[in-house]
Amino acid sequence: MSLPVAQPRLPPLSALTRYLAEIDRIRHYSNYGPLSLRLEMRLAHHFEVEPERVVMVANGTLGLTAALMVAAPPPGSLCLVPAWTFVATAHAIRLAGLVPYLVDVDPDHGAMTPAIAAAALAVAPGPVGAVVPVVPFGQPVLDPTADLAAWDAFGERHRLAVVIDAAAGFDTVRPQRSAVMVSLHATKILGIGEGGVVVCPDGAFSEDMRRRLNFGFYQVRTAMVPALNGKLSEYHAAVGHAALDEWPQLRRAFQLVALNYRRALADVPGVSLPEGYGECWVASTTVLRLDRPEADALARALAMTAIDTRQWWGRGVHRQPAFADCPRTPLPTTDLLAASTLGLPCFPDLSSSAVVRVARAIAEVMTLSPLADPARLDSITGGG
Repeated sequence: MSLPVAQPRLPPLSALTRYLAEIDRIRHYSNYGPLSLRLEMRLAHHFEVEPERVVMVANGTLGLTAALMVAAPPPGSLCLVPAWTFVATAHAIRLAGLVPYLVDVDPDHGAMTPAIAAAALAVAPGPVGAVVPVVPFGQPVLDPTADLAAWDAFGERHRLAVVIDAAAGFDTVRPQRSAVMVSLHATKILGIGEGGVVVCPDGAFSEDMRRRLNFGFYQVRTAMVPALNGKLSEYHAAVGHAALDEWPQLRRAFQLVALNYRRALADVPGVSLPEGYGECWVASTTVLRLDRPEADALARALAMTAIDTRQWWGRGVHRQPAFADCPRTPLPTTDLLAASTLGLPCFPDLSSSAVVRVARAIAEVMTLSPLADPARLDSITGGG
């Protein structure tokens, strides 16, 4: 039987009933309804910030876009962003009227650091107005030179707007002063179907976010600024409440999956998991790092044993045709990460026996050393 790479699980109908009944009773379905506003309060508690800093959004991409619009870098200016990210980050930058300027990342953590951004800034082919750091795959910022406070200082020092893409960071991110987006898509560790949340620098930023997400309206029906329609519906807010109700149990389930992988892969040569994964933090993806650029070969081999995998960020934004024209620095680390990372099956009810099955298949492939002897890899993948 094929083992899928992801199998999201949202709260069941029984957990939603009381929230749906409230929607039926009040008949407020969108436009910052009571469920959405209460969800903001609960998320403010989770992120340890003041409630007025939290704004719900229809999805993470629109949240990033609106936050960049509020930050108001010069239209058409460059926006520093790592090439090692999901394409949604770059789409949001373009939607906000900016040009993605693709830069490389740190080889240890897979993240753009302030030092890397400063070097790219010095050779930028045009004016730079913003920077969008990315928190890779939900991991905490482990490099002290690249934590969120360091990005606040970077923005102030270079007079740049800073908006942080922490799409998968629900379990780890604790915002500082810069705007931070966390996705609540069904595939994320706290999923509501479609949705997201932006933690803003202050109440004034939040107010402008609401205006930008509501056709430019805020308290009056007059479009004051360029805007989007990115409000969260009350139905998605209902799912959000139910998801938060079961968050402790869900986190433990994902942690068990992560710890099972850590144990099963401990003695497999040539592979590693992110630092602290399962021990200090959890995510809805298990991203394997290989010592050699063999992700494609490993993916083919696992597919032959009916194990699905995913290169979540593809080859990097610079390899996507939609962004082929974007300015960039040299990207050797991005290219290496694209060739040496692979997403393994990961979902909350993934059994320990399934994890062992994946680990044994990986061990068999890695022991074959396919780069050293491609013919041996062909023997288990069928060639190609």
